[in-house]
Amino acid sequence: MKIFYVFISFSILLLSLLFFQPYVTGSGKAMEKTDKNLEKATLAGGCFWCVESDLEKVEGVKEVISGYTGGNRENPTYEEVSSGTTGHIEAVQVIYDPKVITYEKVLDIFWKHIDPTDPGGQFVDRGSQYRSAIFYHDEEQKQRAEDSKKGLQDSGIFQKPIATEILPLLAFYRAEDYHQNYYKKNPIRYKFYRFNSGRDQFLKKTWKGIDLPNQSSAKNRYKRPDKKEIRRMLNPVQYDVTQNDGTEPPFKNEYWDNKKEGIYVDIVSGEPLFSSLDKFESATGWPSFTRPLDPKNTVQKQDKSLFMTRTEVRSRYADSHLGHVFNDGPQPTGLRYCINSASLRFIALEDLEKEGYGSYLKLFEKAP
Repeated sequence: MKIFYVFISFSILLLSLLFFQPYVTGSGKAMEKTDKNLEKATLAGGCFWCVESDLEKVEGVKEVISGYTGGNRENPTYEEVSSGTTGHIEAVQVIYDPKVITYEKVLDIFWKHIDPTDPGGQFVDRGSQYRSAIFYHDEEQKQRAEDSKKGLQDSGIFQKPIATEILPLLAFYRAEDYHQNYYKKNPIRYKFYRFNSGRDQFLKKTWKGIDLPNQSSAKNRYKRPDKKEIRRMLNPVQYDVTQNDGTEPPFKNEYWDNKKEGIYVDIVSGEPLFSSLDKFESATGWPSFTRPLDPKNTVQKQDKSLFMTRTEVRSRYADSHLGHVFNDGPQPTGLRYCINSASLRFIALEDLEKEGYGSYLKLFEKAP
């Protein structure tokens, strides 16, 4: 009989380990699994009191947990992490509803609450344990994080390189209870620390009157008209190129040798695609660029036509055929975006404001 009870007890223990395994541990505590309808983002932006406070107020975010990740010690304590000897970074895990807020939007808000150009910490907190980072949970998150980081760098908001690292999430350890919701439990101490950290002063100076391009608002702004309207608004060459994946003649198109400053937008939707700052002379007879103005506005697809395999480039919202991208371009990207003029409309620098693209003026400001 004792053997039977031992067997039953062991079976129950085994089942509990298989089906009720916690997803994150720390400070000797375990947490239950997240609701399957929710998703997680793990971010580091210096003092986790501040990052938790900022992100917990965002619509669609259900919970923000302060903790430690990226190091080589299990269940580290705050004292160990803050000493800088464990390799861990102060971080937060954001539990959010993807039906309300996207991963990209979480990252946009994250960018606006840190100094992404500082590799040695954040504001008054110095050391590797306070540096900024995005920890991806899978390969899809990794790609989306890299696209978001590149979009921030390409925006021209910061003159320095974006130093925020993109790293794989290995283990996330929940910080001690007194660190959770610190801004609520100790509001006076928290406000005193936050003001003296310099964080808010930096954010106000950097982001005053500036916003990152919003994916959802872009979708609403840059809509694809119906086929009848597209045919009405385009000439035969523009229609053939954008709608039938055609190619215009080299050296006999509008922008192949255009040297004016400005941006190029989709001829159908107006979504921003390329900048004169990234245009170069390729001797091919078509406009050539080293990179898109905003990576979110372009889509790449495999093209096996003409008995070869190429990478086609299309606009995201209008789904216009733009051209192809090749690996024979100049640095810094080594890429050549070979684009049809017929897919583009050029907006000169002096017209950006009146055309509704004033946010891109900052790109053309000369460094002091």
